[in-house]
This record gives sequence, C-alpha cells and structure tokens, in this order.
Amino acid sequence: MVGSSKRVENFPDVVDLESSLPPSTIPPMEIHRVSLPQKKTTLQSLKQRLNEVFFPDDPLHQFKNQPFFRKVILGFQYLFPIFQWGSEYRLNLLKADVVSGLTIASLAIPQGISYAKLANLPPIIGLYSSFVPPLIYSILGSSRDLAVGPVSIASLVMGSMLREEVSPEKEPGLYLQLAFSATFFAGVFQASLGFLRLGFIVDFLSKATLLGFMGGAAIIVSLQQLKGLLGIVHFTNQMGFIPVMLSVFENRTEWAWQTIVMGFSFLVFLLVTRHISQSRPKLFWVSAAAPLASVILSTIISFATKAQDHGISIIGQLQKGVNPPSANMLLFEGSYLGLSIKTGIITGILSLTEGIAVGRTFASLKNYQVDGNKEMMAIGIMNMAGSCASCYVTTGSFSRSAVNYNAGCRTALSNIVMAAAVLITMLFLLPLFYYTPKVILAAIIITAVVGLIDLHGMIRLWKVDKLDFLACISAFLGVLFISVQIGLAIAVVISIFKILVHVTRPNTAIMGNVPGTQSYRNLAHYKEATRVPAFLILGIESPIYFANCMYLQERILRWVREEEERAIKMNESSIKCIVLDMAAVTTIDTSGMDTLSELKKTFDKRSIELVLANPVGDVTERMNQSGIWEQFGSEGIYMTVAEAVAAVSSMYKDQLRSHVFSIEQ
Repeated sequence: MVGSSKRVENFPDVVDLESSLPPSTIPPMEIHRVSLPQKKTTLQSLKQRLNEVFFPDDPLHQFKNQPFFRKVILGFQYLFPIFQWGSEYRLNLLKADVVSGLTIASLAIPQGISYAKLANLPPIIGLYSSFVPPLIYSILGSSRDLAVGPVSIASLVMGSMLREEVSPEKEPGLYLQLAFSATFFAGVFQASLGFLRLGFIVDFLSKATLLGFMGGAAIIVSLQQLKGLLGIVHFTNQMGFIPVMLSVFENRTEWAWQTIVMGFSFLVFLLVTRHISQSRPKLFWVSAAAPLASVILSTIISFATKAQDHGISIIGQLQKGVNPPSANMLLFEGSYLGLSIKTGIITGILSLTEGIAVGRTFASLKNYQVDGNKEMMAIGIMNMAGSCASCYVTTGSFSRSAVNYNAGCRTALSNIVMAAAVLITMLFLLPLFYYTPKVILAAIIITAVVGLIDLHGMIRLWKVDKLDFLACISAFLGVLFISVQIGLAIAVVISIFKILVHVTRPNTAIMGNVPGTQSYRNLAHYKEATRVPAFLILGIESPIYFANCMYLQERILRWVREEEERAIKMNESSIKCIVLDMAAVTTIDTSGMDTLSELKKTFDKRSIELVLANPVGDVTERMNQSGIWEQFGSEGIYMTVAEAVAAVSSMYKDQLRSHVFSIEQ
C-alpha cells in the first residue's frame, strides 16, 4: 500500500487537524507495504534454524575457498590448537612462558595437595591432577592464559557428595574408585556438550546463583578447615553451618594451642600477601609465592621442633613417581554407579562453568577469541584421560590463571612448564614434604576460597535486579544451612524459575510519541513522550507463543480497559485504534497467531482497529503461512509505528476533527 498521510498528535489544542502538527514534524510521510520474506523450502528453513542454534560462530568459515592441503592443515590446527600457536612460536616468547609456568607451579603444588584434602583424597592425587591434565589441555585448549588443575568448588562438591554415602576413612579404596569414576563421567558429560554444541545448557546456572552458591560454599569450606586450624581430632562429617559450629565447640577440649598458633600465624601471613597483590597488581608474585613459601617455612619449623611430638599433625610419606594407571578402578556397574554419574555431572557443570568463564575473561583482556565448544571438549577429554591416570576433576583455576596472566604468559606452553615442574617434584622432591604440617594446608585452602565471597557483587545485584539477588541469597543460605547439593539445587531451580517468569510474563508497555520525532517510546521511561489521541500503542517485548499468549491477551485487554477509563476521566477521545509494536517479537507460534486472531475479532466487534507494526521476517512468514496475514490485510500491517499512526489517522480524520471541535467549544 502506497499513499501519504500526516501523523495526528496534540490535536485537542487546535481546531485545524492539518495545523496540529508541531513545526518540527516531518510533513506527509510515505506509507510502505510490509514485504514478505523470500520463500524457502522446509529443508532450507530447518538448515538455517539448526545453524543458528548450534553453529552461531560458523566454525567452518575458515575452510571456505581453500585448497585441499590447506584444509587438512587448518583441520589439524582446529582440532589441536597447539599446531596453530606452535607453528608461530618464537624463542622470544619462551622466557615469558617459562617464568609464568614456574610461577604457577609454585602455587599449583601446595594448592594441589590442599584441594585433594578438600575432596577427602590422598594429597598425592592433587599432584597427579596437576601433571597430566595440563599437558592434555595445552594440546587441545584454545586459551593462552588458562592454568589447569584442581579447583576448590569442584573438590568441595565431590568430597561432600561422595562422603555422604562412602566414608573415605573406612573405605578408602572404594572412595578412590568413586572419585575416579565421577571424574570420568564428568569428562564424558563435558566433552559431549562440546561435541554436540550444547554449551548453552551451562548458561542455565546464572552468575547470580553461582555467586551465592560459591559464597556459601566458601564459608562452609573455611569452617571445615577449623578442624585443622584448631587441631581437632574428632570432627563432624556434615557440611552444614550449624553442625560444623556445634562440632567445633563440643570438641573444644581437643584444641591444641601449638596448632592454633602455627595455623593462624600462617593464615594471617597468606591473607596479608593476598591483600598486597590485590592492592598492587604488579606485586602479583607476592601472593603467588606465599603458599609455597608457607609450606617450605612451616616444614622447616616442623622438622626443627619435631612438631609431630607436640600434637601437630604432618602429611607423612608421599609415594614418589609419576601417575599410576587407574582405568581398572573405574566403576561402570554396581550400586554406586548412580552416585558416580550424579557426582560427575554436577562437578562437571561447575568446573566447566568456571573454566570457560575464566578463559573468556582473560581472552577478552588480550583481545582474542575462545571457542566455548572446543573448550568443553578439551576440558572433557582431559578429565576422561585424567580419570585413567589417577586424577580427579580439573579445570581452569581462576587464581592460577590470574597469576599466569600477570606473570606475562604468552601461550599454553606455560601449562607444559608447570606440568614439568610438578613432574620433577613427584620424582625427586616429595620426601621434602614429609614434615609439612596439615594445618598449613587448611590455611592455604581458607586463603584460596575466601576470594569466592563477593560482597560487592551481591550488593550490586540488590541495586540492579532484586530477583537476581533473591536467587543469589537463596543459594547462599541453602548451601550454608542445608547442604552443598541442596544449595546447588536451589540455585538451579531459581534460575529456571526466573526464566519461566520472563517467558510466561513478558513485559508490555504503553508507548507515546517523542515530540519532534517519529519515534515512539515507553511512556514510563520517556517522560517527554505524549499519547496520541484515539490511539493505544503497545510494545510487546517478547516472542509470542503458547507459554505467554493467554497472559498477553489478558494484559492487552486490561490495557484497553484502563485507557478507556482514563480517556473518560480526562474527557479525551475514546480509543479508535490499537497499534501493537512487534519489533521485539522475534518469533511466534500457532498459539500466538491464534491469540492475534482472537484479539482482532474481539476489537472488530467493538469497532476498534487493531494493527501491527514492525513485524520481523520470521513472524511475517509464519503469519502468511497460517492465513493471519490475510485477516489483518494490507491496511493492518505497517513497517513502523509512525506509518501506522499516519495511515490510520488519515482514515479517521473526519471523526478526529469533529472531536477537536467539540473539545475546543
């Protein structure tokens, strides 16, 4: 439809409709017909949709218009990124990578031992997990800065879930089997997500829920370390805040002052070095070197004073040598299979979320891209391989990656250097850890997890989004007072509930014209925007489908009722036309189209025109295929809200002019 018309606004203030336009308003505008998208076959539509869902990054674009031999090379580089950065490697990068690798090794060794203790595993397992996985990641991973190894959250969740059914003290062999099996299933789950390009599933754990979950978990982890800091022998196996505190005070007769003095002295030292590095980023090496320095110094003190004779527990003998094979320890049947799979999936999701988030964070700082699906496959494969080499769940650690980044790493070679340093430690230096006090491991764990408590982030959530804050605090309290698993379940449920709220209760807004423009904006947002007499312009800010179509229908009818009541009260013209701004309606299903059809019939009976504006291609295509397009007709669908107002106002010009005269008189 092509024609011309003027937009009507502020007409009650003037007698002549034509002169009612403000001076800055553009004169007669051209009304354009809304075009239908080009017809596509079912196969073409399905292909396009699948590409958008699973291949938004178009991973095969680099192979286009390339000769066969070049495609083979690119294929190897795509599957094994080490061939890409390795072919471009220069000796001037080696120094930075070696320094970075040795720096993160000094942090990884004590953390590996500590986190294994957190997962109720032998300390040597933490070192094993800091050797094989980094080597595999350096071959398959696409991040230059990610430092791989055990992490606190995955260690905590694995330890708490497995300990509920199997005691690591009474059945250490079975517990170890379950840990390796859970690691294998975590790897299978992670790699499957990457291979099937289903990484968006991980996004269901929102940042707000993870913030609360990690904050609660950090407090629980810290309280659990009171056993080591106070020298308590008999301690509860439960993870809740109340049972832990009751256990601490019920066993106060077991408190050992020697352990308390040593533990809190080194804890203060570690926290001070952490504060120094945070306040002065150039001194990152202070906190990076502090854990290893604490281990060395405490070991020397323990050896010199024979601390084990004074009630201070020591690590004792650690088995020298490289990772022994553990494929024969994996459980694929039996009564504990369900526990292994459940633990693997939950720890897999948590470690995957942390690893990808950390990798993307540092990639953005250096302005390069990290392929999320490739990262999932890399992390998954390294956990599958690790489970066969006496390793438990590993991923990219934020603390070690931050140290790696600040130390100036240039490529993933820093992971290889770190693994080499861990290998040397396992082959030759393990006897030196014999006298290391266990209380030092508790202090290192507390220092590491205290950074997970983000009070500023929680305050920001309260200011920005109250529902996000509710999700955060619910997950936090669930972990703190019930259990880690329940807290995580609460986090997931609230995340899904939030999605359902947004899906089933989308926002609708009444819109007005911004004076001097052809733009129509939310009246609640733009105070200068004004209503157009006889028009009700509504913006729908969501796709329309079965989950929300009834709500939208009821909400639109309520808008109409409220506007009619307001018009009577203000002595304004009644509603002649309703314009639905469909710019934000990205798609519509059959239920949504039925809703539009019902609304059209309802308003036709009330002599109110219902027109659509700004429909996107997918919506217009579906409306045309369903017959709704013909029901609205060419005079019921417009390219913009301004054109809809201009076209409809020209049809009702006489009626509107008579209303102007009546008000004027």
